[in-house]
Amino acid sequence: MTEKMFNVGKIVNTHGIRGEVKVHRISDFDERFTVGETLILVRENQEPVTLEVKSHRIHKGFDLLQFKGLEDINDVEHFKGAFLKITEEQLTELEEDEFYYHEIIGCVVHTTDGEKLGVIKEILSPGANDVWVVKPEKGKDILIPYIEDVVKEIDVTSKKVIIEPMEGLLD
Repeated sequence: MTEKMFNVGKIVNTHGIRGEVKVHRISDFDERFTVGETLILVRENQEPVTLEVKSHRIHKGFDLLQFKGLEDINDVEHFKGAFLKITEEQLTELEEDEFYYHEIIGCVVHTTDGEKLGVIKEILSPGANDVWVVKPEKGKDILIPYIEDVVKEIDVTSKKVIIEPMEGLLD
C-alpha cells in the first residue's frame, strides 16, 4: 500500500467480550466511525488490515467500535495500540480556513512580534474551540486557543502559524 494514510483514532483497549474496541479519537469528523465506513488498521511491522465498522457508540468519552466479522474479544485482543487510519481519498473536503489536524501539528508558532514560541505537538478539543498545544524549546507547554482573536495567520505549506497572544496567554 503506497497510498498516503491519516490517523483518525488509536485503539486503546478492548471493551467487553463481543469484539468491541475502545478508541481514542484523533479526528473531529464524527462520520469517520459511521456504520459501513472503512478503516485501515495499522500495527507496527504488520500488513495493514481493512476493516468495516459494524457498530459505533460513545462510552465515557471514548468511541466504541465493533468491526464486521470480528465479534469476539479474541478477534480484536491483538489490536491494542494499533492506529485506525483512512486513505487520502476518504478525506473530507474542507471549507476555506479549515484544516486537518495533520496539517496543523508540526507547525512552528511565532508571535506577531516575530518571537518563536515552539511547535504545535497536539490538538485538544475540550469544548467550543480547539486548543493547540505548543512545545517550546524550554519550559512547559503553551496552550493556544484556536480563535480569530489569537490565531492571525496559518500557512500549512511552510508549516508556520502567527498568533497575537492575548493578555496572560504566555505567562
